[in-house]
Parts: sequence; C-alpha cells; structure tokens
Amino acid sequence: MTLGLAALSAWADRRRANRKNLDAVGFMPWPLIMILAMIASAVFAAVALNVR
Repeated sequence: MTLGLAALSAWADRRRANRKNLDAVGFMPWPLIMILAMIASAVFAAVALNVR
C-alpha cells in the first residue's frame, strides 16, 4: 500500500511539474509524501523480514 502511495505521488508530482498553467501550483507536497511513503515501506519491509 505504501509503495502504491509512493508511485501515486511520483505520478502526481510529474503532472504538477509538466502543467500548462504555471500559476496553478496546487497545495499537496508530493515529493515529501513520496519520501515518507518510501521510508515507511522500507521500515515495514525490515519489520516483515525480522518476524519469525
């Protein structure tokens, strides 16, 4: 789920970077959301690998 969120935020950030109207910026911090989702995915993977 968190990897999906990271992929979605990467897609949204790419859309925001390639927008036609430069004044329509938006309010979501997509790079921050992507980084936090990737960190959470790494933590979840590490916990899953350590569970016996």
